[in-house]
Amino acid sequence: MRYLRVFLLFLRLSLAAEMEYRLNFLLGLLSSALTLLGALFGLVLLYQGGYRPGGWAWEEALLVLAAFTLLQGLGGTLLAPNLNKIVEHVQQGTLDFVLLKPLDPQFWLSLRVFSPWGLGDFLLGLGLLFYAGLRLGLGAWDYLAFAGYWVLGALMLYSLWFLLATTSIWFVKIYNVTEVLRGLLEAGRFPVGAYPALYRVFFTFVVPVAFLTTVPAQAALGRGEVPLLASGLALFLFLLARGFFRFALRSYTSASS
Repeated sequence: MRYLRVFLLFLRLSLAAEMEYRLNFLLGLLSSALTLLGALFGLVLLYQGGYRPGGWAWEEALLVLAAFTLLQGLGGTLLAPNLNKIVEHVQQGTLDFVLLKPLDPQFWLSLRVFSPWGLGDFLLGLGLLFYAGLRLGLGAWDYLAFAGYWVLGALMLYSLWFLLATTSIWFVKIYNVTEVLRGLLEAGRFPVGAYPALYRVFFTFVVPVAFLTTVPAQAALGRGEVPLLASGLALFLFLLARGFFRFALRSYTSASS
C-alpha cells in the first residue's frame, strides 16, 4: 500500500507538470494516428492479392498490430520517460540521490515520471483491438486472454529495456542502445509467422518479439500453439533484470567518491 500511495503521488505530480502544455497531448495523438496509419498501410500492402502471410487473416493481423500499438503506448507513458533517464542519472551523478531515498531504487527509476502523451497510442490500440475483435466475433474470455498475455509481454519489454539501461553503470554513453531495441521491436507490427523461418527463430528465442505481440493475438484467437512458457519467460526476465541491477550497483561509483 505504501508503494501504491507513492506511485499515485508520482502520477499526480507528473500530470500537474505535463498539463501546463496541453496542446502536446493533441500533437501526440496526431503523431500516434499517423504512425498507426503508416502501419496499416504496410499491412494493406502485405495483404495485396489475397495473400495471407503465415496463414493469418487480415482481421487477425490487426490484433497483432493492436498489441504492438498498446505497447507503444506503454513505452511512451512509462518506459521511455523513466528508463531512458537512467543514463542521465549515472552520467550526472544524480543516481546517488535515488539510492539514498527510502524507496526501492528500481521502483523509483521505473515509475517516477508519467507522460500522458503516450495515451494516444493506448486509445488507438484499444480501438483497433475492439474493431478487430468485433469482426472476428471475440468474446469476453478472448479479450481477457489477450489482456493476460499482453501484460506478460509488457513485463518482458520492461525487463529487456531495464536490462539495457542498467548497462549505463559501466558504459555511460549508451543513449542509442534502447533505440536499437525499439527498432527490433518494430518487427512486432506483423505476425511472426509472416517472416522466414530464420527470422521467426530470432524473433522468438533471441529477441522475444513474438511473445510481445503475436502471442496475445494467438491467445485471443484460442489457437493451441500459444506457448505456455510465456509466463515463465516473463518472470525469468524480470528477475534477471532485478538481479542484474543489484549486481551492477556493486560497480557503481558515486559522484562524490
